[in-house]
Amino acid sequence: MLVLTRRPRQKIMIGDDIVIHIVEVNGDNVRLAIDAPRSVKVYRGEIYRVIKEENRKAAAPVDNIDLSQALPK
Repeated sequence: MLVLTRRPRQKIMIGDDIVIHIVEVNGDNVRLAIDAPRSVKVYRGEIYRVIKEENRKAAAPVDNIDLSQALPK
């Protein structure tokens, strides 16, 4: 992990095409702006965890399903 100290209006570069702008620092809050190509998905950490968990649940096998009830007669 890289830990940096930045001030408002400074930038952090990730590779050649991702730029993180420090917009504002107010006490414990930091506002960031992220410029990235559309092909790069950017999520807040807590949202990303929820998405990963939902995907894991959706991919899990389901036990004891009676498919005979789902078939047309």
